[in-house]
Amino acid sequence: MKVTIEDGCIACGACESICDAVFSVSDKAVVEQSAVEANEAGVKEAADACPVSAIIVE
Repeated sequence: MKVTIEDGCIACGACESICDAVFSVSDKAVVEQSAVEANEAGVKEAADACPVSAIIVE
C-alpha cells in the first residue's frame, strides 16, 4: 500500500489524531511510509476522515 498527501492538505491534524504512527502534521501532513503496512486500518480510516480528501491510498 502506498500513501501520498496531495497539495490540497490543510494540515487540520485529523489524520494524525486517528493514526499518529503513520501521519504527522506541521505545515502539511507527512507520511511515515515504513509504518503504513502495520497500520493499514488506521490509514484507511484517516483517508476517509480527511475533510479535503488529500490522502491518497493506492
